[in-house]
Amino acid sequence: MKTVLTIAGSDSSGGAGIQADLKTFEAFGVFGCSALTVLTAQNTKGVTNIQEVPASFVREQIQTVLDDFEISAIKIGMLFSNEIINTVREIIKDLDIPIIFDPVFISKAGSKLLNDDAVENLKTLFKYSTIITPNLYEAKALFNYDKLDEESIKKINNLPCKVVIKNDKVQKDEKLLSIDTLFEDKEKKVFYTKLIDTTNTHGTGCSFSSAITANIALGKSIEESIKISKDFIYYAVKNAPNIGHGMGPIAHKKGFECLTN
Repeated sequence: MKTVLTIAGSDSSGGAGIQADLKTFEAFGVFGCSALTVLTAQNTKGVTNIQEVPASFVREQIQTVLDDFEISAIKIGMLFSNEIINTVREIIKDLDIPIIFDPVFISKAGSKLLNDDAVENLKTLFKYSTIITPNLYEAKALFNYDKLDEESIKKINNLPCKVVIKNDKVQKDEKLLSIDTLFEDKEKKVFYTKLIDTTNTHGTGCSFSSAITANIALGKSIEESIKISKDFIYYAVKNAPNIGHGMGPIAHKKGFECLTN
Protein backbone atom coordinates (compact mmCIF):
# COMPACT_ATOMS: atom_id res chain seq x y z
CA MET A 1 0.00 0.00 0.00
CA LYS A 2 1.25 3.48 -0.87
CA THR A 3 1.68 5.90 2.02
CA VAL A 4 1.25 9.67 1.77
CA LEU A 5 1.62 12.57 4.19
CA THR A 6 -0.51 15.67 4.63
CA ILE A 7 0.81 18.76 6.39
CA ALA A 8 -2.20 20.98 7.10
CA GLY A 9 -4.67 22.39 9.60
CA SER A 10 -7.42 20.58 11.49
CA ASP A 11 -11.12 21.23 10.88
CA SER A 12 -13.19 20.27 13.92
CA SER A 13 -16.27 19.92 11.71
CA GLY A 14 -14.52 17.21 9.67
CA GLY A 15 -15.18 18.68 6.23
CA ALA A 16 -11.90 20.32 5.29
CA GLY A 17 -8.20 20.36 6.20
CA ILE A 18 -6.51 17.26 7.62
CA GLN A 19 -9.84 15.48 8.05
CA ALA A 20 -10.79 15.94 4.39
CA ASP A 21 -7.31 14.87 3.30
CA LEU A 22 -7.42 11.63 5.27
CA LYS A 23 -10.94 10.82 4.02
CA THR A 24 -9.75 11.39 0.45
CA PHE A 25 -6.65 9.23 0.91
CA GLU A 26 -8.77 6.45 2.34
CA ALA A 27 -11.23 6.68 -0.56
CA PHE A 28 -8.41 6.24 -3.09
CA GLY A 29 -6.81 3.36 -1.22
CA VAL A 30 -3.62 5.00 0.02
CA PHE A 31 -2.57 5.21 3.67
CA GLY A 32 -2.52 8.75 5.04
CA CYS A 33 -0.19 10.13 7.70
CA SER A 34 -0.60 13.67 9.01
CA ALA A 35 1.20 16.61 10.60
CA LEU A 36 -1.02 19.29 12.14
CA THR A 37 -0.10 22.96 11.70
CA VAL A 38 -3.12 24.65 13.27
CA LEU A 39 -6.22 23.66 15.25
CA THR A 40 -9.55 25.28 14.50
CA ALA A 41 -12.89 25.45 16.26
CA GLN A 42 -15.28 25.56 13.33
CA ASN A 43 -18.46 24.21 11.81
CA THR A 44 -20.24 24.64 8.50
CA LYS A 45 -21.15 28.22 9.46
CA GLY A 46 -17.63 29.45 10.12
CA VAL A 47 -14.48 29.48 12.26
CA THR A 48 -14.72 30.68 15.87
CA ASN A 49 -11.14 30.13 17.04
CA ILE A 50 -7.68 29.15 15.78
CA GLN A 51 -4.74 27.78 17.76
CA GLU A 52 -1.34 27.56 16.05
CA VAL A 53 0.76 24.43 16.60
CA PRO A 54 4.34 25.34 17.62
CA ALA A 55 6.68 25.11 14.63
CA SER A 56 9.05 22.83 16.57
CA PHE A 57 6.22 20.33 17.08
CA VAL A 58 5.22 20.56 13.40
CA ARG A 59 8.82 19.63 12.58
CA GLU A 60 8.76 16.71 15.00
CA GLN A 61 5.50 15.34 13.56
CA ILE A 62 6.84 15.44 10.00
CA GLN A 63 10.26 14.04 10.82
CA THR A 64 8.83 11.21 12.92
CA VAL A 65 6.64 10.11 10.01
CA LEU A 66 9.51 10.37 7.50
CA ASP A 67 11.76 8.31 9.79
CA ASP A 68 9.38 5.36 9.75
CA PHE A 69 7.36 5.37 6.52
CA GLU A 70 8.28 5.31 2.85
CA ILE A 71 6.27 8.34 1.77
CA SER A 72 5.24 8.35 -1.91
CA ALA A 73 3.85 11.93 -2.01
CA ILE A 74 3.28 14.88 0.31
CA LYS A 75 0.34 17.27 0.33
CA ILE A 76 0.86 20.67 1.97
CA GLY A 77 -2.15 22.74 2.99
CA MET A 78 -2.56 25.62 5.43
CA LEU A 79 0.75 26.59 7.06
CA PHE A 80 -0.59 29.63 8.93
CA SER A 81 2.64 31.40 9.99
CA ASN A 82 6.12 32.33 8.82
CA GLU A 83 7.66 30.05 11.44
CA ILE A 84 5.77 27.02 10.14
CA ILE A 85 6.44 27.94 6.51
CA ASN A 86 10.17 28.16 7.26
CA THR A 87 10.12 24.86 9.12
CA VAL A 88 8.34 23.01 6.31
CA ARG A 89 10.67 24.51 3.69
CA GLU A 90 13.75 23.33 5.59
CA ILE A 91 12.39 19.78 5.63
CA ILE A 92 11.12 19.45 2.06
CA LYS A 93 14.09 21.12 0.34
CA ASP A 94 16.15 17.93 0.66
CA LEU A 95 13.38 15.46 -0.20
CA ASP A 96 13.01 13.68 -3.53
CA ILE A 97 9.24 13.16 -3.19
CA PRO A 98 6.36 14.67 -5.22
CA ILE A 99 5.07 17.72 -3.32
CA ILE A 100 1.50 18.91 -3.96
CA PHE A 101 1.17 22.37 -2.43
CA ASP A 102 -2.24 23.94 -1.84
CA PRO A 103 -1.31 27.53 -0.84
CA VAL A 104 -4.24 28.16 1.47
CA PHE A 105 -4.45 31.86 2.27
CA ILE A 106 -7.68 33.16 0.67
CA SER A 107 -11.03 31.41 1.09
CA LYS A 108 -13.40 30.58 -1.78
CA ALA A 109 -15.41 33.60 -0.62
CA GLY A 110 -12.38 35.87 -1.02
CA SER A 111 -11.47 36.28 2.69
CA LYS A 112 -7.75 36.58 3.45
CA LEU A 113 -6.36 34.02 5.90
CA LEU A 114 -2.67 35.08 6.15
CA ASN A 115 -0.66 38.28 6.58
CA ASP A 116 1.05 39.72 3.49
CA ASP A 117 4.57 38.81 4.65
CA ALA A 118 3.54 35.17 5.14
CA VAL A 119 1.96 35.12 1.68
CA GLU A 120 5.26 36.25 0.17
CA ASN A 121 7.05 33.58 2.17
CA LEU A 122 4.74 30.89 0.73
CA LYS A 123 6.32 31.58 -2.66
CA THR A 124 9.65 30.21 -1.38
CA LEU A 125 8.07 26.74 -1.37
CA PHE A 126 7.33 26.80 -5.10
CA LYS A 127 10.82 25.64 -6.14
CA TYR A 128 10.40 22.49 -4.03
CA SER A 129 6.84 21.76 -5.21
CA THR A 130 5.78 19.49 -8.04
CA ILE A 131 2.51 21.33 -8.51
CA ILE A 132 0.62 24.09 -6.68
CA THR A 133 -3.18 24.29 -6.56
CA PRO A 134 -4.31 27.87 -5.79
CA ASN A 135 -7.93 28.91 -6.12
CA LEU A 136 -8.81 31.85 -8.36
CA TYR A 137 -8.34 34.48 -5.64
CA GLU A 138 -5.04 33.01 -4.47
CA ALA A 139 -3.70 32.81 -8.02
CA LYS A 140 -4.50 36.47 -8.66
CA ALA A 141 -2.73 37.48 -5.46
CA LEU A 142 0.29 35.23 -6.02
CA PHE A 143 0.85 36.13 -9.66
CA ASN A 144 -0.45 39.72 -9.53
CA TYR A 145 -2.99 39.68 -12.34
CA ASP A 146 -6.62 40.68 -12.87
CA LYS A 147 -7.33 38.31 -15.75
CA LEU A 148 -5.52 35.44 -17.45
CA ASP A 149 -4.05 37.37 -20.37
CA GLU A 150 -0.83 36.56 -22.24
CA GLU A 151 1.36 38.45 -19.77
CA SER A 152 -0.04 36.73 -16.67
CA ILE A 153 0.19 33.32 -18.32
CA LYS A 154 3.85 34.03 -19.07
CA LYS A 155 4.44 34.70 -15.35
CA ILE A 156 2.82 31.41 -14.39
CA ASN A 157 4.74 29.46 -17.02
CA ASN A 158 8.03 30.83 -15.70
CA LEU A 159 7.50 29.32 -12.25
CA PRO A 160 9.70 26.37 -11.20
CA CYS A 161 6.60 24.18 -10.64
CA LYS A 162 3.39 23.28 -12.44
CA VAL A 163 0.23 25.19 -11.54
CA VAL A 164 -3.45 24.27 -11.58
CA ILE A 165 -5.82 27.18 -10.91
CA LYS A 166 -9.12 25.96 -9.52
CA ASN A 167 -12.65 27.27 -8.91
CA ASP A 168 -13.19 29.29 -12.07
CA LYS A 169 -16.57 29.31 -13.82
CA VAL A 170 -17.57 29.67 -17.46
CA GLN A 171 -20.78 29.61 -19.50
CA LYS A 172 -20.75 27.15 -22.42
CA ASP A 173 -23.65 25.94 -24.53
CA GLU A 174 -26.13 27.43 -22.01
CA LYS A 175 -24.48 25.44 -19.20
CA LEU A 176 -22.44 26.81 -16.31
CA LEU A 177 -19.20 24.86 -15.94
CA SER A 178 -16.66 24.53 -13.15
CA ILE A 179 -13.18 25.07 -14.58
CA ASP A 180 -9.69 24.11 -13.39
CA THR A 181 -6.76 25.14 -15.59
CA LEU A 182 -3.35 23.40 -15.64
CA PHE A 183 -0.24 25.27 -16.75
CA GLU A 184 2.45 22.74 -17.63
CA ASP A 185 5.50 23.00 -19.91
CA LYS A 186 4.27 26.26 -21.50
CA GLU A 187 0.91 24.65 -22.34
CA LYS A 188 -2.56 25.24 -20.92
CA LYS A 189 -4.99 22.39 -20.30
CA VAL A 190 -8.57 22.96 -19.13
CA PHE A 191 -10.57 20.49 -17.02
CA TYR A 192 -14.26 21.02 -16.47
CA THR A 193 -17.39 19.51 -15.00
CA LYS A 194 -20.93 20.77 -14.78
CA LEU A 195 -21.25 23.37 -12.01
CA ILE A 196 -23.62 22.14 -9.30
CA ASP A 197 -25.84 24.78 -7.69
CA THR A 198 -25.28 23.92 -4.03
CA THR A 199 -23.86 25.20 -0.76
CA ASN A 200 -22.31 21.81 0.00
CA THR A 201 -18.77 22.71 -1.05
CA HIS A 202 -16.90 22.85 2.26
CA GLY A 203 -13.47 21.24 1.84
CA THR A 204 -13.55 20.86 -1.94
CA GLY A 205 -10.18 22.59 -2.38
CA CYS A 206 -8.46 20.46 0.26
CA SER A 207 -10.02 17.29 -1.12
CA PHE A 208 -9.04 18.17 -4.70
CA SER A 209 -5.36 18.61 -3.86
CA SER A 210 -5.29 15.51 -1.64
CA ALA A 211 -6.92 13.49 -4.45
CA ILE A 212 -4.15 14.68 -6.78
CA THR A 213 -1.63 13.61 -4.12
CA ALA A 214 -3.15 10.14 -3.81
CA ASN A 215 -3.22 9.59 -7.56
CA ILE A 216 0.35 10.76 -8.09
CA ALA A 217 1.39 8.35 -5.32
CA LEU A 218 -0.44 5.61 -7.24
CA GLY A 219 1.67 6.33 -10.32
CA LYS A 220 -0.70 8.50 -12.35
CA SER A 221 0.62 11.45 -14.33
CA ILE A 222 -0.20 14.98 -13.18
CA GLU A 223 -2.72 15.42 -15.98
CA GLU A 224 -4.41 12.08 -15.20
CA SER A 225 -4.44 12.91 -11.50
CA ILE A 226 -6.13 16.26 -12.07
CA LYS A 227 -8.77 14.76 -14.37
CA ILE A 228 -9.58 12.00 -11.87
CA SER A 229 -9.62 14.47 -8.96
CA LYS A 230 -11.87 16.91 -10.81
CA ASP A 231 -14.43 14.17 -11.49
CA PHE A 232 -14.10 12.89 -7.92
CA ILE A 233 -14.98 16.31 -6.50
CA TYR A 234 -17.96 16.60 -8.87
CA TYR A 235 -19.44 13.32 -7.64
CA ALA A 236 -18.58 14.05 -4.00
CA VAL A 237 -20.42 17.38 -4.22
CA LYS A 238 -23.33 15.86 -6.14
CA ASN A 239 -23.80 13.23 -3.42
CA ALA A 240 -23.12 15.50 -0.44
CA PRO A 241 -24.89 14.38 2.77
CA ASN A 242 -26.52 17.81 3.19
CA ILE A 243 -25.69 18.19 6.87
CA GLY A 244 -25.01 21.28 8.98
CA HIS A 245 -26.60 24.71 8.65
CA GLY A 246 -24.00 26.45 6.48
CA MET A 247 -21.53 25.35 3.78
CA GLY A 248 -21.94 21.59 4.08
CA PRO A 249 -19.27 18.92 3.59
CA ILE A 250 -18.93 16.64 0.59
CA ALA A 251 -19.25 12.84 0.38
CA HIS A 252 -15.71 11.47 -0.09
CA LYS A 253 -16.54 7.77 -0.07
CA LYS A 254 -19.59 8.16 -2.31
CA GLY A 255 -17.63 10.41 -4.67
CA PHE A 256 -15.06 7.68 -5.22
CA GLU A 257 -17.72 4.99 -5.63
CA CYS A 258 -19.45 7.01 -8.37
CA LEU A 259 -16.10 7.73 -10.01
CA THR A 260 -15.21 4.07 -10.32
CA ASN A 261 -18.67 2.66 -11.23
